[in-house]
Amino acid sequence: MNITLSCLLLLFFSTATIVTATDHIVGANRGWNPGINYTLWTANHTFYVGDFISFRYQKTQYNVFQVNQTGYDNCTTEGATGNWTSGKDFILLADSKRYYFICGNGQCFNGMKVSVLVHPLLSPPLAPLSSSSIMVVPSFMAYCLVSSTAFIRFFRDRI
Repeated sequence: MNITLSCLLLLFFSTATIVTATDHIVGANRGWNPGINYTLWTANHTFYVGDFISFRYQKTQYNVFQVNQTGYDNCTTEGATGNWTSGKDFILLADSKRYYFICGNGQCFNGMKVSVLVHPLLSPPLAPLSSSSIMVVPSFMAYCLVSSTAFIRFFRDRI
């Protein structure tokens, strides 16, 4: 592997940000059951794009439907966009929006419904540079930075 490629890989991996998803288990240790205040449960959670919401329940008694706000408000599954029945359902929260879930066998009227607001992923803030925050870059990294910049300029001028 040549030194320029090594430098590019070093720069890539030194600037990569690790993002992990959270699995939010609805109702925590009480699971997806009637008589639980899921509004209170959601108040203690922050949901981000890429997180999962999990429903744990007895599959012979309950289920999960993803519905719109009207379905949520009226406890109806008409027009549902998702239906899960495994008893251990992991649902990806792929978009920044409000999601609505209900139990479709009548238990929605007993409180088995939950609404979650999913927030976009935030980029970490960049700290402004000041004269006191300038770091001394080790010579190899400085060489990599200069080499990779020259490498990029070389190919940019050829395109």
